[in-house]
Amino acid sequence: MQVVDHVVVGGGVMGSAAAWQLAARGRDVLLLERFSPGHVRGASHGASRIYRTTYDRPEYVDLAVEALTLWRSLDDPSVLTLTGGVSHGVRHEGVAAFFVARGVPHEWLTPAAAAERWPGLRFEGSVLHETATAGRLHADRAVAALQASAASHGADVRHDVQVLRVVAGSSGVVLETTLGDVRARSVVVAVGAWTAGLVGPSLGLDLGPSLVVTQEQPAHFAVLPGAPDEGAWPSFTHQPVGLHPWPSGTYGLATPGEGIKVGFHGVGPVTDPDHRSFLPEPSQLADLQRYAELWLPGVDPTVPAPISCTYTTTPDSDFVLDRRGPVVVAAGFSGHGFKFAPAIGRVLADLASEPADSAPRAAHPAFALARLAGARGHLPTGSSRRPPDEQPTDPRPDAGLDAHPAPAAVGTSPTRTVPQENR
Repeated sequence: MQVVDHVVVGGGVMGSAAAWQLAARGRDVLLLERFSPGHVRGASHGASRIYRTTYDRPEYVDLAVEALTLWRSLDDPSVLTLTGGVSHGVRHEGVAAFFVARGVPHEWLTPAAAAERWPGLRFEGSVLHETATAGRLHADRAVAALQASAASHGADVRHDVQVLRVVAGSSGVVLETTLGDVRARSVVVAVGAWTAGLVGPSLGLDLGPSLVVTQEQPAHFAVLPGAPDEGAWPSFTHQPVGLHPWPSGTYGLATPGEGIKVGFHGVGPVTDPDHRSFLPEPSQLADLQRYAELWLPGVDPTVPAPISCTYTTTPDSDFVLDRRGPVVVAAGFSGHGFKFAPAIGRVLADLASEPADSAPRAAHPAFALARLAGARGHLPTGSSRRPPDEQPTDPRPDAGLDAHPAPAAVGTSPTRTVPQENR
């Protein structure tokens, strides 16, 4: 049986960041990924994710600021491209207040001024421009860079190895894998859409109802001749003012070589990650084309190139970053986690380094596992976590809505505001 200090299960962006942070501390780390490098089965593949600090809660703003420094520290400078980011529609004074408090450069623009600067977009309401600290992340390169950094510090990174079971005990954990058993002081489980199936049985929890897996369906649209080229586009989000026909707010950003990526947020069909169709839902794709026709004059809305990925969403859209004994759980990133990954890796490494018999302290109480319905009543003795009814509010400025509302009928609108996406 192989024996190591820490095992990280899941080689997506979160698990790779945790392995990097643990290995950089001189620990003996084994990272196990079920699929081959660059696979498209989860939520960490592709070429574009938004990076920005557009939040109005300190636990998120501070993680985003930390993540920016860590992204910049990676050896591959092509992982992060700063383009600026704009949010328009409903005005968010709370976000701007945190920008001021944390020294994030920004400005307010009128729709006319924004359209003059970015003629490929149409704007309404208030336009908040994060001028110097927003842009895009190359997802595939980010995962590769994090794994390379972990390996450079001595981590053993293995693909095509499935963890079948995690057994926690007083002396650590034993993992049953397709290559044999492994014993470790602690395990970090960061398996995205597969979390409920692996972590739930290991901890005796029913997490399925609280970790909802959906197949999300953004698309790329080609830039029209005469419109600004892809490199000139900012990342953007839009929460329409008043009544609108869309199932949610929208987000978008350039994916160099592929066009402008545009998507709704958290409204895809519920799916089983092992039995996904990877096919777009026709009515949502049609809605996305209509949105592009109305709000993106710089793209061709007639020939979208659909994309498929997963969200794993909690009822309040807050993450799960917690520990039960020697088992650290990273889950429920609810479509807005990728940008934070290296900072979350640091939090996960801190949790994995705590004594297994102590109360978890390294993560913010908003990320407690106990707030989820299937985990209530299982809080370890001596934990300082707040009970579920005392948890902070939703991380989005539109707090209080379920992360997967039914699509709105034409002429009605969910009251979402800026979607905190990672796509």
